Amino acid sequence: MSQAESKQSVHDFWNEASCGESLYLKGDDRESFSGQLTKRYELEPYILDFANFASAKGLQVLEVGVGLGADHQKFAEAGAQLYGIDLTERAIEHTRNRLDCFGLASTLAVGDAEKLSFSDNSFDVVYSWGVLHHSPHTPIAINECWRVLKKGGVAKVMIYHTWSMVGLMLWFRHALLRLQPLTSMKQIYAQHLESPGTKAYTVAEARKLFVAFAEVKISTVLTHADLLESEVGQRHRGTLLSLAKKIWPRWLIRRLFPNAGLFMLIEARK
Repeated sequence: MSQAESKQSVHDFWNEASCGESLYLKGDDRESFSGQLTKRYELEPYILDFANFASAKGLQVLEVGVGLGADHQKFAEAGAQLYGIDLTERAIEHTRNRLDCFGLASTLAVGDAEKLSFSDNSFDVVYSWGVLHHSPHTPIAINECWRVLKKGGVAKVMIYHTWSMVGLMLWFRHALLRLQPLTSMKQIYAQHLESPGTKAYTVAEARKLFVAFAEVKISTVLTHADLLESEVGQRHRGTLLSLAKKIWPRWLIRRLFPNAGLFMLIEARK
């Protein structure tokens, strides 16, 4: 598949429904957006500490991949000088409608994370939650984040972590049960988690992705997906999953594998 075809397949997947839309968004009105925002931070409370929305007051902030716009709303409420892009028209429409409902402002546009239409040294913060691992050329997208940051600016990025419970479950279902245990984790993530070509990285690989930055902090967190505490995602349903939810040893996973989470949180300073 060519680069253009790969990017189009990602666009088409997420333009069918933005992340979480079919699970948690009931409509394009104030009540629906408020409900989705509440659910988002119930499921992923670590976003609040990681993003630290209040600290963005008065800062130039770019969000790469706005999705349904909950985090974008929080940045706007904090008083950031805010910009947002997304590969899909659907996400931009949702986020624009959300901000209109709450009387908030941002400069929003359809855009490509690999070709940001901003000048060098433009932003104090570049924020991207669960987006850049979907881009066909993630290293290029991360270099673009570095380029548009001011010196001393911070990129706050979440990308997927290879050695996660989600990855293990996908490998069990799509490799071991099919008697293909040598299937690579790269192939598992690319074919079976969200949009075509989705990637995940080890901590060491993530450090290489962010090598241009002066300071990089990385942590991983167990998610509601790793612990089977919620609807897992737009692609995953079935009897096997329903059974797993009932018997999944959450307390044991938390105790023995606290770092085996899907989400890798990266704070990188230019």
